[in-house]
Amino acid sequence: MARMSDRSPESTAPHRAGFACFVGRPNAGKSTLTNALVGTKVAITSNRPQTTRHTVRGIVHRPDAQLVLVDTPGLHKPRTLLGERLNDVVRTTWAEVDVIGFCLPADQKLGPGDKFIAKELAGIKKTPKIAIITKTDLVESKQLAEQLLAVHQLGEELGFEWAEIVPVSAVGDTQVQLLADLIAPLLPESPPLYPEGDLTDEPEMVMVAELIREAALEGVRDELPHSIAVVVEEMIPRENRPADRPLLDIHANVYIERPSQKGIIIGPKGARLKEVGMKSRKHIEALLGTPVFLDLHVKVAKDWQRDPKQLRKLGF
Repeated sequence: MARMSDRSPESTAPHRAGFACFVGRPNAGKSTLTNALVGTKVAITSNRPQTTRHTVRGIVHRPDAQLVLVDTPGLHKPRTLLGERLNDVVRTTWAEVDVIGFCLPADQKLGPGDKFIAKELAGIKKTPKIAIITKTDLVESKQLAEQLLAVHQLGEELGFEWAEIVPVSAVGDTQVQLLADLIAPLLPESPPLYPEGDLTDEPEMVMVAELIREAALEGVRDELPHSIAVVVEEMIPRENRPADRPLLDIHANVYIERPSQKGIIIGPKGARLKEVGMKSRKHIEALLGTPVFLDLHVKVAKDWQRDPKQLRKLGF
């Protein structure tokens, strides 16, 4: 009997597992927050808005709970067929998760985009909603306090109450664990949904393509980010390599919409494409845990964002 009374309360608490979704307008820090919670890069980040195109799941393993984080594209006013499809992904995801985290940057006043999303969230009655004030490392305490108050009032105006309002900095690792502590009790009682050690259920080829696209997004002109898509054609181990020196051959195509954009991606004498290859290869090798030979080609898929056939071919 004495041994039973030694058990800590935590060990008798039911295990919880479920899906939490981060929403917000583009560039609100959703992907950076997902990576910080998981502890490794599972979602690409960029200072360009609207970087995320796939629903990336990051998995957080804790003794008391398993949080499956769904990182959706930013909800926005669509200008293309791709934009409409991304918005459909967001709304479908909202309907299927256990908790919704609404990311609002601390350094930007609430705008029409935030109010538009909050209005949509108000229509989802049963799902708990946490307001997450991101990028707190960019503001002084007075500005943060004003933002916290504004977010609280936004919920009141729309007739719902936030389950929590949490200020975090994913970059400074401030209150990131607190956020996980607050999400966990809101999940349903359940055994783990994914095996210990799994950090994402995203296929490796998709993750590799996203890492290449992230490197390609760096330093290009403002009009180019949405025109870039990457497809990994094949990933095959190099034959006749010694067991202690494996090499993975990855062949990938970088697609743009117009021939005039080709030169921007390739750069003078191929310098820019070479840099994209070097940067992405480093992240790919860290992800896959093996040396990689990366073969990149730039191709034109005319106006692919507006063409249903091209969108299907590129995986949207």
